[in-house]
Amino acid sequence: MQLSPLEIIRRESLQKLRELGINPYPAEEFKTTATIKEILENFETFEGKEVVLAGRMMSRRIMGKASFAELKDASGRMQLYINRDEISSDDEGTMYNTVFKKLLDMGDIIGIKGEVFKTKVGEESIHVKELTILSKSLRPLPVVKTDADGKVHDAFSDAELRYRQRYVDLIVNDHVKETFIKRTKITNSIRDFFNKRDYLEVETPILQPIPGGAAARPFKTHHNALDMPLYLRIANELYLKRLIVGGFDAVYEFSKDFRNEGMDRTHNPEFTVMELYVAYKDYHWMMNMTEELLEKVAIDSNGTTEVQIGENIVSFKAPYPRVPILEAIKIHTGFDVSGMDENALKEVCKKVGVAVDETMGVGKLIDELFGSTCEHHYIQPTFITDYPKEMSPLTKEHRSNPALTERFELMVNGKELANAYSELNDPIEQRERFEEQLKLTEKGDDEAMFIDQDFLRALEYGMPPTSGIGIGIDRLVMFMTNNSSIQEVLFFPQMRPEVRAAQAIILNEDEKSVFNILKANSPILLNDLKTQSGLSNKKWDKTIKDLTKKNLAKINNTDEGLFVELGK
Repeated sequence: MQLSPLEIIRRESLQKLRELGINPYPAEEFKTTATIKEILENFETFEGKEVVLAGRMMSRRIMGKASFAELKDASGRMQLYINRDEISSDDEGTMYNTVFKKLLDMGDIIGIKGEVFKTKVGEESIHVKELTILSKSLRPLPVVKTDADGKVHDAFSDAELRYRQRYVDLIVNDHVKETFIKRTKITNSIRDFFNKRDYLEVETPILQPIPGGAAARPFKTHHNALDMPLYLRIANELYLKRLIVGGFDAVYEFSKDFRNEGMDRTHNPEFTVMELYVAYKDYHWMMNMTEELLEKVAIDSNGTTEVQIGENIVSFKAPYPRVPILEAIKIHTGFDVSGMDENALKEVCKKVGVAVDETMGVGKLIDELFGSTCEHHYIQPTFITDYPKEMSPLTKEHRSNPALTERFELMVNGKELANAYSELNDPIEQRERFEEQLKLTEKGDDEAMFIDQDFLRALEYGMPPTSGIGIGIDRLVMFMTNNSSIQEVLFFPQMRPEVRAAQAIILNEDEKSVFNILKANSPILLNDLKTQSGLSNKKWDKTIKDLTKKNLAKINNTDEGLFVELGK
């Protein structure tokens, strides 16, 4: 492994700490008595009292015998005031002069005991009396600065780096943590809504012998002990409906599903869906329930039913409009496609500029028509209802039109958020629908559904009238946090294999000379460093400038003069 100069220095500091008898990775429990958020929110209660905190050192300003630092814990950031004579127990002031000033680095995790006070300029701070090293950081953090005008410099903002190194992203970009805290609030809100109605949260298999419940391309694997192929689930629908057959009246699951398809700003091959099935209900009931649920989620996560999504203000206040899908196509294309066969639909698609191929049946053609010409018009929450039977192989036939089904999709900000049915519970008709899907597979549609014989057997025992819904949790979080990319709401989105660049920083002879002096004496007065370097004014200016650009040196303006210290 090739190390950069800064990584080498940090490993040298690690060794020096050990030589001083300090364990940089202690095993003992470090008991804290408060969090930074608790102190800042209840400052008058804590002022003058002793507290014990732990967190990451994010900055340091050395000012002779006293210094300031910033501590960050999981709840926030707070200033520390550190005095040499108070944290050091020996005459040499080792803990301050050697450990704190020279061997600690930005990103190190420390524990402190001290008194809560307010500085002369009014900043809430901790007067540190004891300092403990809890974990030495061997890689330098990005140095993100905000100037007096609020402008951010050297932000850790490269999307690929942020997603690959989410741990660094969470350390230096505080707003990122807020997105994931809100994600948990959203899922907790949904659970609270269901649990108060005595709906049962369950778990169903991820590895399945047949990838059923949706039209999607699966990931395939092999079970060695059973010597059989298995699939990562594309949906959990068929297993949840087996539980309704078994006698549960309402079951739900937050499931990780997997689809071996394209990746973009709104799709990840691994994603989270919440599916709910309630016996003795239909899709009209489910629309009403969905409105009530999403209204609650918006309030619980944002404090209001109105949410900013991109340039749009979207209201989740019920009720939502209900528009039949064929009517939507007629409104936005001018073509009435109800009753059209495959060839007629292909002609309409060509006229409105929708690409088609020979594998596409009636259902997929209508789906493409709606997706290309209608979907983007529905910014406010809208139920698109009554899909043709060919599009919905698991859905009950419409009670007043046998060509349609009792299905809806909820559109928000031009995207599908939820998909729901009055569930098909006629086992004979369900078998016929599966067989129609098999014909699409033979035609070349690699997303058509498999026939699940065990699910059909379950239906033959009798499933009560049931309504079910699936809500895309990742997309819901995107909406509630105003993020346009799914990668922003997944801790660890799928990425292409990393191409590792050489990490070593190449230094010329002058830079090496100055850097070596700095290593041995950091921090050092700027003029002293210049004198020891022996460089001409011109070479000195270029050298110190290049070292600071490479983040190997940092210049601090203190009351005692200009100091140079190793970069962080």
